[in-house]
Amino acid sequence: MSIVDKTEIAAAEQAASTSVPVYTHTFATPFTHGDKTYEEMAFDFGKLTGGDCLDIEAELQMMGKPLIAPEFSGEFLVRMAAKAAGIGADVLMAMPMADYNRIRSRARSFLLKSGL
Repeated sequence: MSIVDKTEIAAAEQAASTSVPVYTHTFATPFTHGDKTYEEMAFDFGKLTGGDCLDIEAELQMMGKPLIAPEFSGEFLVRMAAKAAGIGADVLMAMPMADYNRIRSRARSFLLKSGL
């Protein structure tokens, strides 16, 4: 795990100040995974529960992945976003990096705003 610097933390906290519980991501180019093509995807972070958080933590532990700061863990954020969209984490990991990064940033902003 990389060390998070103060600049990254400050930028994430600034983004969190405008975070909303539902984010709709529109793909510049439709994204296809398996037999499904996505033009946009909705992420309802507000519907997630404490149980979802514990499930993600348990999954990461089973994978042998340490969790130190969920808001700066790509592994945690991708699983959180997948739960918020009702899709598998594999769909997010197959996305173009630019789309994946925007979605991951929204998940991080939601966590920071919610006070995790």
